[in-house]
Amino acid sequence: MYAHLQPEKPRRRRRRWPWVAGVLVPVVAAAGTMWVLRTTGSPEQVADAYLSAWSAQDYRAMRELVADPPADFERRHREFRTALKAEQVSFQRIKPNGIFASDGEDTGRVSFRAALTGAFDWRYSGDLKFVERDGTWKIDWSPAALHPDVTEDRTLRLVTERVKGLAVLAADGSRIDTPDAPGSVQQLVAGLAQTYPDRFAERDSDRIELVEDGKVVKNVVEPPQWTPLRTTVDLKVHQAGADALEDVDKPASLVAVRPSTGEILAAVNKPGGFNRALLGKYPPGSTFKVVTASALVADGVRPGESVRCPAEQNIGGFPFHNAGFKDYGTLAFRDAFAHSCNTTFGAMVVDDLGGDRLAEVAASFGFGAKIMPGVPAVKADFPSPKDATDLASASIGQGRVLASPLNMASVAAAIADGAWRPPRLVPEDLAPGHTLRPRKLDDDVVSALRTLMPAVVTDGTAHAVRFPGGTAGKTGTAEYGSGEEPPAHSWFIGYRGDLAFAVIVEGGGAGSAVAAPIAARFLGELS
Repeated sequence: MYAHLQPEKPRRRRRRWPWVAGVLVPVVAAAGTMWVLRTTGSPEQVADAYLSAWSAQDYRAMRELVADPPADFERRHREFRTALKAEQVSFQRIKPNGIFASDGEDTGRVSFRAALTGAFDWRYSGDLKFVERDGTWKIDWSPAALHPDVTEDRTLRLVTERVKGLAVLAADGSRIDTPDAPGSVQQLVAGLAQTYPDRFAERDSDRIELVEDGKVVKNVVEPPQWTPLRTTVDLKVHQAGADALEDVDKPASLVAVRPSTGEILAAVNKPGGFNRALLGKYPPGSTFKVVTASALVADGVRPGESVRCPAEQNIGGFPFHNAGFKDYGTLAFRDAFAHSCNTTFGAMVVDDLGGDRLAEVAASFGFGAKIMPGVPAVKADFPSPKDATDLASASIGQGRVLASPLNMASVAAAIADGAWRPPRLVPEDLAPGHTLRPRKLDDDVVSALRTLMPAVVTDGTAHAVRFPGGTAGKTGTAEYGSGEEPPAHSWFIGYRGDLAFAVIVEGGGAGSAVAAPIAARFLGELS
């Protein structure tokens, strides 16, 4: 009659008991009634008391909560803290994960989180194991209670070293802050350290080691890995520039930039000691005619327009002459540019353009702008002309007009890209001058100069130099000093594809004879 009744399932034993002491619970057995003493307290409460005492370094209270504390219980805890150079410690049960998890009838564990502050701030998680002993829950202590990796033979220690703060990389990821880096590249690294002193300062490198018998088993905490500074330096382009300058016996420099981005690919100086590529200020000579021609074209001059190019012409009471006093008569403006006619450009600017307009166009090519590529660099200067003679001199890159090789490489890059871009050696968001925006050139100017500059190489002053196909450029012979035949710096600027460059040889003489062949060798190395 009771067949429909199901036998009652046995209840699972709960491992969390309320905090009661000495409570006798009756249990009915076959032989009669037995009395069982319930375990005092709960593991969570014991864990909280233990962790609170540990935070206060109350080792006596901790010992009372441990089942079988070793004789050196206090010493181990003090040495643990000392080895990690912790000034303050804090231990708390993890909730809700820090709830007693049973491993069996009379054992289990509770998770906790540790926070150590001092020479090195560190957080880690651990476990406290429990065992029932004499009607109470006790910590089943072992060295692993300090940290999960600690054993009788293995301990932790904090190691702090002073290290160089920042690695510097080329564009391809190669280290360039090493003693074996090329000298000109080391100059750039030194410049970066000057701009970003905090990044390059030595700093503490902390790691926590697990050691056994004095030997490192592993790093429990790895030393910090600081993000390196990746520059725009292209080592292949740099090497091509260095090779091109190898036989030059006078101070010289070669700068290469990427027109589409303004990235500095190479800045080679020979000899070292002074970074003339970025810090040298020279009269740019006829390379400045790229700017002057742009101003004239923007005001209506066309490449095929007929202009006069006498051997010598008085402008503002001062005689200007062409190189070698060559008289080209009447010719197209394109050819006057290709043959670098000083008399043509001086007269046209004074008669038709004016100083304010030339200054305005020069500004669109970066003249007067404080460039901050990530390393120290000078700005190009175009002072307001004082009179007709000063203006005529400025129009051919003489007088008070001054620029660095980097400045003039950026001029060539502006024609190649169609916009002047501030040069940079570091990622755009790190460049101190990243707020300096690109300056788009007039489409007619770009179109005209892309006709004029190739003509220099094919038909003009550099026609005798064997350049790779597609090269466009401008020679420059910038006089300085005094005398009937003053010394001159040799210049060549140009572009080929998405590569723009400038070459200067101090006191080298004619740009067509010295700087242009160097530029050709440079491009040949990259072809």
